[in-house]
Amino acid sequence: MKDILLTILRNKDTARAEFRTAAYKLGSILAAETSQFLQKDSFSLKTPVDTANGVKLKNDCILVPILRSGILLMEPFMNYYQGAGVGFVGLRRDEETADPKLYYSNIPKVGSEDNVLVLDPMIATGGSGEAALKILLDTGIKEEKIVFVAVIAAQEGVDRIQKAFPKIKIYVAQIDPELNDKKFIVPGLGDFGDRYFGTE
Repeated sequence: MKDILLTILRNKDTARAEFRTAAYKLGSILAAETSQFLQKDSFSLKTPVDTANGVKLKNDCILVPILRSGILLMEPFMNYYQGAGVGFVGLRRDEETADPKLYYSNIPKVGSEDNVLVLDPMIATGGSGEAALKILLDTGIKEEKIVFVAVIAAQEGVDRIQKAFPKIKIYVAQIDPELNDKKFIVPGLGDFGDRYFGTE
């Protein structure tokens, strides 16, 4: 199903409504699959017939979308991780240099064992992701408790984040091979936020 949804997102002729629906569905899949990286506790429960072994997440979750486009993944993740706290990091890419500029940050109190899921549909150069992760680590969040979730990434961006933060887990639906001279992912899908919001 992921490949079908990615096809819809990549297609330049996909209408905005269909793009939004595909983004939500893929976000829901990523939310479920991300749970594989989180610690779980086992417990015994009663079924209508007998007893069975159950599992639950061991620690609380904090969702941190990177603004603007990270909020597009927030709703499906909130539906899956109900009760999760939510923080925000606002970064704007300088179109001349492709460097990220911080314009907003609001992170809730994070416990020492809480899981932090960083949400950004695209990892291009990795600059915005690296900047956001530095902000989170500066608040005392443990590197090994962070999972960075994206829809599409360039290999260059993934490599940059992994080199800077080797203990952080990265989960991406699709890794594309390269960036063009404008620092867009190739073949990519264009600008995720612009296509979702209609600000192309």
